[in-house]
Amino acid sequence: MASSSSFLLLAALLALVSWQATASDPSPLQDFCVADMNSPVRVNGFVCKNPMEVNADDFFKAANLDKPRVPNKVGSNVTLINVMQIAGLNTLGISIARIDYAPLGQNPPHTHPRATEILTVLEGTLYVGFVTSNQPAPNRNKFLSKVLNKGDVFVFPVGLIHFQFNPNPHQPAVAIAALSSQNPGAITIANAVFGSDPAISDDVLAKAFQVEKNTIDYLQD
Repeated sequence: MASSSSFLLLAALLALVSWQATASDPSPLQDFCVADMNSPVRVNGFVCKNPMEVNADDFFKAANLDKPRVPNKVGSNVTLINVMQIAGLNTLGISIARIDYAPLGQNPPHTHPRATEILTVLEGTLYVGFVTSNQPAPNRNKFLSKVLNKGDVFVFPVGLIHFQFNPNPHQPAVAIAALSSQNPGAITIANAVFGSDPAISDDVLAKAFQVEKNTIDYLQD
């Protein structure tokens, strides 16, 4: 009986550790931990501000997320509100973003290394999708996509390459995304591979993409 109880206790502890390991951000151990951006101490996140000095402004930002943004050269603009904009998000495991898309604009293939994303279309139409990881066949790099209309919701699992594209040549689109991290991060695939500093060797990239080196040189310029 004792050995059986020990086994159950060990299994419960392993399950708890496994659950904590898969969480995007650490669970808070208090009501809040407003980030002290001026502290010289470095931890995984930010040191807590003295609770006696916390006020409502630590949880507020006049973000104007109802206002349109000017798209960039690929036709999108991401306005992210994370812990760097609202210190009260520290340890709470969530961020929000407004994404504006020009006609035929896109939020190009990218990943969030620390967050799952749930996207809601507020205006227009979006073609979205993500690619699964290098799993054994037949699920290796499986592409899952959907056309979303106003009010539709789509989920992008943590760490997977995904994108959004506005297929309408005449009308812009707008979406709001919630992310399961106070600091989800973003890796835009094209920028990371072809625009790193210093540049990745063109020999490496030419072999990886099975193209000529002059093609890589062109993409890196």
